[in-house]
Amino acid sequence: MNLLVCVKQVPNTEELKVDADAGTSNLDTIPKILSTFDACAVETAVRLKEAGSDVKITVLTVGPDKAKDILKACIAVGADKAYHVNDEAFAELDSLAVSYVLSQAVAKIEAEEGAKFDLVLLGRQANDTDAGQVGAQLAEYLGCPQLSYARELSIEGGKARAVRETEDGLVVMDAELPAVVTVTKTEYDLRFPSVKTKMAANKAVIPVFTAADLGDAANIWQPVKTLRTYIPERKSGGVKIEEETGELSAEKLTALLSDAGVI
Repeated sequence: MNLLVCVKQVPNTEELKVDADAGTSNLDTIPKILSTFDACAVETAVRLKEAGSDVKITVLTVGPDKAKDILKACIAVGADKAYHVNDEAFAELDSLAVSYVLSQAVAKIEAEEGAKFDLVLLGRQANDTDAGQVGAQLAEYLGCPQLSYARELSIEGGKARAVRETEDGLVVMDAELPAVVTVTKTEYDLRFPSVKTKMAANKAVIPVFTAADLGDAANIWQPVKTLRTYIPERKSGGVKIEEETGELSAEKLTALLSDAGVI
């Protein structure tokens, strides 16, 4: 079985500091890490590899030079190979454009290796934007069914079986392979690498794709552009009304709203 896990490097938001008065943050300088739900997807893939036979895991990311760190981290915990899409032309992509670039990279990897991916895993959303759109968009580009918010995943009889937790209980979903699955928080965390696997991962050769390698991905269209990033203004505290009775409180509230021209 051929598995692909798409991962993203994001800022470690636990170290985010904001100066609301100055309107600044340390977003550009804080350490970058593997996105939380992507880590769950990687661990899920490794567990599928341990449970089955002849399972190969490939990891793929779109990002700058530093993003290679998370690819090596994935190899250190059980991935077999990694690919890195790295081009300045892809520096400011929205989720739809990223999905398209990933689909083009998938096609190139499959062509070079002569094998199709049976299953594509992603985290349900990234820590930085929390958009949660790439999984569904990638499934559309690849022409595959999608199972979303999977907390458990297994392969049975040529189908992917995912368990999703809802307010009403657990829902079991099946999809024919090949399929795309987005993984939510699982009961297990990403395992730690050993010194031996970390050393081996550091020596791994990771092929890099540029915009030119991905054909018309160099001319992608994206409908959303980020014009600026800013810290929202602080809202002043509201008025607390505490009269002796509820009726008096209601009367005072009515008077205040009337004076303000609301009613």
